Amino acid sequence: MKKTTTQNSKKTLNNLKCFLGIIPLIALIMPATVLSQTSPASVNLGTSGNFVILAKTGITNTGNTSIVGDIGVSPNNATSITGFGLIADASNEFATSSLITGKVYAANYAAPTPAKMTAAVSDMQTAYTNAAGRSPDYTELYTGNLTGKTLTTGVYKWSTGVLVSAGGFTISGSPTDIFIFEIAQNLTLANGATITLSGGVQSSNIFWQVAGQAVLGTTSSFRGIILCQTMINIQTGAAFDGKALAQSAVTLDGNSINNNTAVGLVALSLENGITLFPNPALNSVSIKNSNKVKLDYLAIYDVYGRLINKIDLRDMQQEKMINLSDLTTGIYMLEIQSNGARTTKRLIKN
Repeated sequence: MKKTTTQNSKKTLNNLKCFLGIIPLIALIMPATVLSQTSPASVNLGTSGNFVILAKTGITNTGNTSIVGDIGVSPNNATSITGFGLIADASNEFATSSLITGKVYAANYAAPTPAKMTAAVSDMQTAYTNAAGRSPDYTELYTGNLTGKTLTTGVYKWSTGVLVSAGGFTISGSPTDIFIFEIAQNLTLANGATITLSGGVQSSNIFWQVAGQAVLGTTSSFRGIILCQTMINIQTGAAFDGKALAQSAVTLDGNSINNNTAVGLVALSLENGITLFPNPALNSVSIKNSNKVKLDYLAIYDVYGRLINKIDLRDMQQEKMINLSDLTTGIYMLEIQSNGARTTKRLIKN
């Protein structure tokens, strides 16, 4: 009996050693995906959320950048917004630019703009502090190198910088899931790196709190809202889907900047929900927005593809009358944009 007991003990010990030996192998073959946590509460941006780019010391641009949304600077004045060819509005409350589908605000423009900008910057700093103070679900994950990984909802914290190399990484979850990344040093997106969203995740629900600089490499593709204590540097040809909110400066170079949320759904709503009446039209045409999608602008092109007029639609509700009296008889293409999604309607002018 004693011999049998000893043999069983040895067998149990050998089985345990075998099991413990398998654990590292399981870790190697498991996919690089973080398991889901309960989604944290969102970060309240306050009035800073009205801007696609907001900075304290300046916004500089080189090249043919395209921005959809408002931008602004405070406490610095409009001279710190360069490379846009700003055109002051008659009210002097804001400026416009051919590169921006939206308005440009600065601290030295006419009231109520200074107060508006002071509040927005204060809200931006409050949001930064809120995001930085969240209790993490994960700390020092992957030692800050997210390349090739898939992250799900939660609060992530690093005492170092975070790197996404050319291989990119994926953020996976539902349209209501929130993601908060607390980064004590720099955020670096390498040249050509792409952040992919899966499962309906919204860029507006992804918050990058960055104590150092945020550097988005050439031709990279970024998703989310950056709350940065220092500079946001968006390099040549990079695409940015979200908001760039910096407590110093933002630099641009031939970029596409949008705040796209569920572009596919918006595109479908535009295609099915936007109608023109009457068509053919004489001196005016009514644009009807039956799905109540928030619109950005209307661009009118002639049959040769030349831009004839560009009209701001952000204040439009369900219907807007467009004056056509300046157009000659002919066929025109009306391009309507919302959050980066576009639909084109054919219009006959009598």
